[in-house]
Amino acid sequence: MSARDEVLANIRRSLGVKGNETIRRQIAMERLERAPKGIIPERGQVSGEERLALFRRQAEAALATVTEVSSADEVPQIVATFLRDHNIPATLRMGQDRRLTGMPWGETSLEVSQGPSQGGDINAVSHAFGGVAETGSLVMVSGPENPSTLNFLPDNHIIVVSAKDIAGDYETVWNKVRFAFGKGSMPRTVNWITGPSRSGDIEQTLLLGAHGPRRVHVVVVRD
Repeated sequence: MSARDEVLANIRRSLGVKGNETIRRQIAMERLERAPKGIIPERGQVSGEERLALFRRQAEAALATVTEVSSADEVPQIVATFLRDHNIPATLRMGQDRRLTGMPWGETSLEVSQGPSQGGDINAVSHAFGGVAETGSLVMVSGPENPSTLNFLPDNHIIVVSAKDIAGDYETVWNKVRFAFGKGSMPRTVNWITGPSRSGDIEQTLLLGAHGPRRVHVVVVRD
């Protein structure tokens, strides 16, 4: 008997049940199926331009920078400009996401490589599954398309997100993840990124890049 089985057995003995009673199991299943929804903050309950504006305000409040473009073809030049303006080497690592690989990177002077990061990359670009206006967060799902190592190892992380994929609240995005992948095939990891990594543990002094990127730049594609 495992430790888990022993704990559950002790609970059943204290309740005077065996755990296989039909009525009790039906009650438990009905409760799971009809679970009440949690409270959703009103702040994110906006739409259209107001939602995009809220997302940008919240992302910038979390120390991310945000640029909006009208089409995906503009992304490579925006990324190149961002790196040049911050005097960052013109190198970039990405995964196999077709939304990214199909962009005209050859029209820039960027040196682009593909695959997970081994820790030596300065810059990375990923495509978010979605965004959350409520907190300015980006939602990243793991896989070869957008390796999770790109979320944490490079110093500078550029995240592309489609405007249509920016929801008002967390619950909406979680529902989209479940719908997109389905039961039994959910991604192994879902990371929620809100601005660059930071810590105030040492003398309450804010330190960027404590356990992840020093910079997070978000490119919102409005098409």
